[in-house]
Amino acid sequence: MTQSVFIDGAVGTTGLEIAERLASRTEFNLVKLPEALRKDEQARREAINDSDFVILCLPDEAARQAVSLVANERTRIIDASSAHRIAVQWTYGFAEFQENQRDQIANARFVSNPGCYPTGFLALIAPLIARGILPADWPYAINAVSGYSGGGKALIERFQSEQDIGFRSYGLALEHKHMPEMKYHAGLTRDVIFAPAVVRAYRGMLVEIPLNLLALGSGAKAQDILSTLTDHYQDSAIVTVQNGNETVELLLNENDPATDRLDLVICTDRQGDHVRLVAKLDNLGKGAAGAAVQNLNIMAGLDETLGLRL
Repeated sequence: MTQSVFIDGAVGTTGLEIAERLASRTEFNLVKLPEALRKDEQARREAINDSDFVILCLPDEAARQAVSLVANERTRIIDASSAHRIAVQWTYGFAEFQENQRDQIANARFVSNPGCYPTGFLALIAPLIARGILPADWPYAINAVSGYSGGGKALIERFQSEQDIGFRSYGLALEHKHMPEMKYHAGLTRDVIFAPAVVRAYRGMLVEIPLNLLALGSGAKAQDILSTLTDHYQDSAIVTVQNGNETVELLLNENDPATDRLDLVICTDRQGDHVRLVAKLDNLGKGAAGAAVQNLNIMAGLDETLGLRL
């Protein structure tokens, strides 16, 4: 049976990417509003309540307002904003990062898509903390670079018009909306230190966590981390784990193709005491639109990889 999907915010970067992934799907019927009614509240209310699934690709406050328009017990919501990522009434839409999460998504009515940076961080850290390999009370530091598409239309226009920008470090006040999400879903007792940056590549992301395992005092070695993550993701068609000891470099290229994969690379010194955990993903793929489509598939009872770019 064909199920209806309304993308509220369909003309934004994430909304367009989701629509592309669903364009050839026969399991779903995309509900579209005429341009003149795209911001009309009554038209949106009707589209939301007439649809089986609604995917919100909106700023946070607009996403909360859209949820308030739901007036039935049937419509299921996937929110790609950060408005509901640590809300207790919402299921976190990261199927792989902990056991039984996929089942929770399948049965949920309200699912919040993870942030792009937290996807990389949690993929690396959450299974290790859950299994006692790393401590929950350590102040983890995250160094990350993203393609400029993650900043929305304004940042895209800036990078495309100001050709001299090569690297933009931000979040220098040590506050970022993704930080509570990372702390909460990793089960940490301390805040993370987050150092994000944007580079001259349209899409793509590298999220890195450097660790001195001797300083952590957990007794863990690099091989423990590699084997734990390999075991955790062994059945995933989307997440891969690689021994990075032979890796010379990891690149973000200006014209990297779209992908919904998530690749984890574990790099270590010879003694196995110093480790660089690196996640490579597409900020518009597994970091946004790909995750939304994956969650939609799971909620609809379908193969979760349908329509994904793997």
